[in-house]
Amino acid sequence: MPNKKKIHPIEKIQLHSRNKHRERYNFKQLIESCNDLVPYVIINKFGDESIDFFNPEAVKMLNKALLKHYYNIDYWDIPQNYLTPPIPGRADYIHHIADLLSKSNNHKIPKGNKINCLDIGVGANCIYPIIGYMEYGWSFVGSDVDTTSIESASKIIKANKSLKTVVKLRFQRNTNNIFKGIIHKDEFFDLTICNPPFHASKEDAAAATIRKLKNLKQKRNIKTSQNFGGQSNELWHEGGEKGFVEKMIQESKQFGMSCFWFSTLVSKESNLKSIYKSLENEKVKEVQTISMGQGNKKSRIVAWTFLSMEQQKKWVKVKWR
Repeated sequence: MPNKKKIHPIEKIQLHSRNKHRERYNFKQLIESCNDLVPYVIINKFGDESIDFFNPEAVKMLNKALLKHYYNIDYWDIPQNYLTPPIPGRADYIHHIADLLSKSNNHKIPKGNKINCLDIGVGANCIYPIIGYMEYGWSFVGSDVDTTSIESASKIIKANKSLKTVVKLRFQRNTNNIFKGIIHKDEFFDLTICNPPFHASKEDAAAATIRKLKNLKQKRNIKTSQNFGGQSNELWHEGGEKGFVEKMIQESKQFGMSCFWFSTLVSKESNLKSIYKSLENEKVKEVQTISMGQGNKKSRIVAWTFLSMEQQKKWVKVKWR
C-alpha cells in the first residue's frame, strides 16, 4: 500500500523562469514522445509515476525522452558508464548565461548561429550544445580529452539533422591544456561554458558516491559504477574543482581578446574565495557570479571577461549586429 499521497509544488521555482523543466515530469507526454520509456516507469511509494533514479538505464531513457519531447532530438545515447547529466540543471546554465549576454545587448538575448560558444568538456552526451542551439540558435564548438566522448557526441550530431551544421567537435590532445590547441588563431567566441571535474581523485569520487547512497538509504555494498556514471576526466582532476578552474582562469588570459565571456560552473561555495583571488591576479576587467539552485543543491556560475566596457560595446556592435 503506497504512503500518503505527497503534495508537490506546481513549479520548481528555484529553476530559471524559461527552463522547460520547472513542472513535474509528465510521464504520459514523455511516453508519447518516446515509447522506449514505458518499461522504466514505476509507481513510487507515494503513488506517483516515476522512475528508479538508481537505475542508470532508466535515467538515460528519461533523458532520451526529455530531449525528444522538449528539444526535438530524434537520437540520443551515451556509452555505458559515462556521465548521464541532469537536463534541468544543464538547461539552467544555458538560460542564466543567456541573460548575462543580454546585459550587453540592451537586455535582449542575442540569438542565432552568429553567437559562437565553446563547451569545454562536451562529454559523450553533448547536452549543452543541444540545449543552447535548440533554445537560442547558438553555434557550438565542443572540446574533450576523451576519444570515446568525442565519438559519442559526433554520433549524436550526425544523427540529428538540426545539429549537423551548428555543432563542431575538437579533440584536446594535451590533457594539460584547456583552451590551447582548441581556440584557433583569429577565431572568436562569445562565450565559453564548462562543468569542471568536481573531485580531486578517483577515491574522493567513489567516497562521495557512497555517501550519497547512504544519505538516500541505499545499501552500502552497491557498486558505485552501477548507479552513477562518469569517467575519470568527467569526475576528477588533480586539485579538484578549484584546481581546474584556477588553471582555466590562468590560461584564459592568453585568449582574453578572443572571447567575450569565459564561464564555469562552481559547485563548492568554499572554492569561491580562491577563484576570485585567481581572477584578481589575472587582472580580469569584470566578474559576474550567478546563483543557481535545483532541489536542495545550491550552485553558481562564475563568469569573467578581459574586455573593457568600450571593447565590449565594440564586440556587440561588430559581431552581434
